[in-house]
Amino acid sequence: MNQFLSFFLFLPLFLAALEIKQTPIEFGETRVELTKKYIKSHYALDVQDIKIVPKIIVIHHTAIDDFNDSLSRFASETLPSIRADINNGGALNVSAHFMVERDGTVHQLMPLDVMARHVIGLNYNSIGIENVGGQNSKDNLTKEQLEANVALVKELQKRFGSIEYLIGHYEYRCFEGHELWLERDKGYRTHKDDPSQRFMGELRASVSGFKSAPCKQGQR
Repeated sequence: MNQFLSFFLFLPLFLAALEIKQTPIEFGETRVELTKKYIKSHYALDVQDIKIVPKIIVIHHTAIDDFNDSLSRFASETLPSIRADINNGGALNVSAHFMVERDGTVHQLMPLDVMARHVIGLNYNSIGIENVGGQNSKDNLTKEQLEANVALVKELQKRFGSIEYLIGHYEYRCFEGHELWLERDKGYRTHKDDPSQRFMGELRASVSGFKSAPCKQGQR
């Protein structure tokens, strides 16, 4: 972890019922500068740093059923050539603040007040939680992952009074036209089905105090 980011916010190792493992991805000056370029290109904001005020928690699946393979996708600071689907978003590699293994083990990958690239239009306002699974679009996230997500979401809700929304990645386009939507490229959209409506329904049934995505007919 680059010293540039050493002072940013990390959760303590233990919550009341949840252990958070610190598994930092590479986030040096290259990734910082690429993040600034992404913010300027996609959001038309010329920023001095990449700190965020989170308003949204976005739940994902990795589309890979293995933890190490999932984590490796975030390892490089630049986007691998295999991600041709989002290459028009720039050279910045994807990332997320957390990754949850299939047994419910939670890893924090990066500081919580730093922007991750994990969702079109909403990166500058959101914390991303990736869950290992969903390969071939299977709805296979586990009971242990659900329990870990519930505990983690509740902790984030306590820590950040600014957070209003809890959404699944498949709901991101519901924010088009909303004040939190910042994407300027009207052609930059991808289809998402993660983490599944079933998983989000069970998660929402176990937490309270969040707004749902402001979906209009035909948006998801």
